[in-house]
Amino acid sequence: MLSVEDARDRILSYFQPLASVDVPLLEALGLTLDEDLVADFDIPPLANSAMDGYALRSVDITAASKYNPVSLPVNGYIAAGDVPTKPVSPGAAVRIMTGAPVPEGADAVVPFEDTDEEARRQISDTISEISVNLCAEPGENIRPAGEDIQRGATVVTKGTELTPGVIGVAASLGRTSVRAIRRPIIAIVSTGDELVDPGDELGPGKIYNSNAFSIASMSEKYGAVAEIVGIARDSIESLENLLEEAVKYDMVVTSAGVSKGDYDVVKDVLAKGGEIALWSVRMRPAKPLAFGALNAPDGRKVPHLGLPGNPVSAMVAFEQFGRPAIRVMLGKKALPKPSIVAILDDPVHNHDGRRVYARVEVYRDDNGNFRARSTGNQSSGALHSMAYARGLAICPHDVATIAAGSEIKVEMLDWPDDDLLSAPIDD
Repeated sequence: MLSVEDARDRILSYFQPLASVDVPLLEALGLTLDEDLVADFDIPPLANSAMDGYALRSVDITAASKYNPVSLPVNGYIAAGDVPTKPVSPGAAVRIMTGAPVPEGADAVVPFEDTDEEARRQISDTISEISVNLCAEPGENIRPAGEDIQRGATVVTKGTELTPGVIGVAASLGRTSVRAIRRPIIAIVSTGDELVDPGDELGPGKIYNSNAFSIASMSEKYGAVAEIVGIARDSIESLENLLEEAVKYDMVVTSAGVSKGDYDVVKDVLAKGGEIALWSVRMRPAKPLAFGALNAPDGRKVPHLGLPGNPVSAMVAFEQFGRPAIRVMLGKKALPKPSIVAILDDPVHNHDGRRVYARVEVYRDDNGNFRARSTGNQSSGALHSMAYARGLAICPHDVATIAAGSEIKVEMLDWPDDDLLSAPIDD
């Protein structure tokens, strides 16, 4: 029986980054850039003001102070987006807004609050003269042309993830799209005579097909596009018919049909229409796991991940094997999820020498320590236990019990954006 690491390595050997396509910026979040972004112009393109204030020559206010203000005539106004039409005259100032181009002749900007503008506004809305209350150094409050990005510079390199910051940079370069590795499309097939789709009538002996929706949601969460193909009944013919549609996509994920029951047909279909790379992993839940490749009509070998049918097993297995496969197809490293060390509120038992992934809530105690408490019933069929699980507490295969009060490694499923996991704030 393979370890989780060996199984993951074997599975990932079947994957590589997908082809790149042109992607509109607002659809590119989380993708991997497949080109260098090179600047065709300086950003900012012109020297501009970093403050609302007055553009002037610093030499004209070298003697200015709170007790010895220097008065200058105001000979113009420049707003952001304007283009100055004349230089600043010696001994004069121009009113200027943040982001506006600095006029020729000016080498400093004095903020409004360092002038007597407010007092003058109480007398008149028109400012024809201003008193400056401090001196300024050349370049003060001026952003030079190319301060952020210089023309010809490689701003973002190929292989970078398209975060909001990178997308913003691309937009600042005038780009409406980027070349990026496309999202993989995951075909999801459920198997079982007992399954019905949500919304259909739940007859005797039937259950709703939850696996398709949890796995589809996980696929989308990790950057793929999910395509729920349908439910295959417990026969080779039914499964083969659905797989004819599924192999059109980049990866096929089935749930159920991978254990040793009379109707567990996935292994038979893999053997007939593809190849089997592994069967079962030393983990709990999710020991019965199939992986291999299906033969597509176009000659492709389509990776196939056969998940267990129990809903928790399916989700845990997809977390360990489906998520890294998606990352590789997206051109990313197959990095593990972030993990923490937490103090257990409840013991974790290991009955059969497999690595245990226990579902836990995670919180901080009054001392700021991470704590992990069980989400309840740890049966692989207790899907409700995943609803509140923020992490998987890991008990190694060679440890029988990790007692309450002990430290344990917790692989985080989610890092919520709330104060539950935030560090204590010092007063």
